[in-house]
Amino acid sequence: MMANTFSQIYIHIVFAVKGRANLIQNQWKDELYKYICGIVNNNHQKVYSINGMPDHVHILISIKPNCLLSDFVRDIKASSSKWLNSKNIIKGKFQWQEGFGAFSVSQSQVDKVIAYIENQEQHHKKLSFQKEYIELLHSYKIEFNEKYVFDWIEEDVAPPELLK
Repeated sequence: MMANTFSQIYIHIVFAVKGRANLIQNQWKDELYKYICGIVNNNHQKVYSINGMPDHVHILISIKPNCLLSDFVRDIKASSSKWLNSKNIIKGKFQWQEGFGAFSVSQSQVDKVIAYIENQEQHHKKLSFQKEYIELLHSYKIEFNEKYVFDWIEEDVAPPELLK
């Protein structure tokens, strides 16, 4: 990185288990989160908060300007799924869904986003992951086509409340 380069770039990252399967189990999720934090730290970026539900993960990180976000998230997902599969803690093969959400966060909103991430269990008593994700896309004014937001399983049909 160039000398005299100063930055403060916070990103709220969200990604799901392939097919939105409820594979992330309470008994090993903390170990997964620690592993993901290690990946982030080893890439000289910083985790502020990480949490999720059995079917998805939220991470608030700060990145340096030379970080290529799509490559970085690809590496987090590839390394963590490879690690999980090497531990043989689920039946079959663990995979993350293709793609991810990345939302910029201003310094003034960091504490609010941390609280949001830390309160995932409470939050999801009222809201499904699909609805939460669609709300995030809307609140950040991200244009999207519902058809491509999730990896729908073949027999799946997008819930009517997600289609506008």
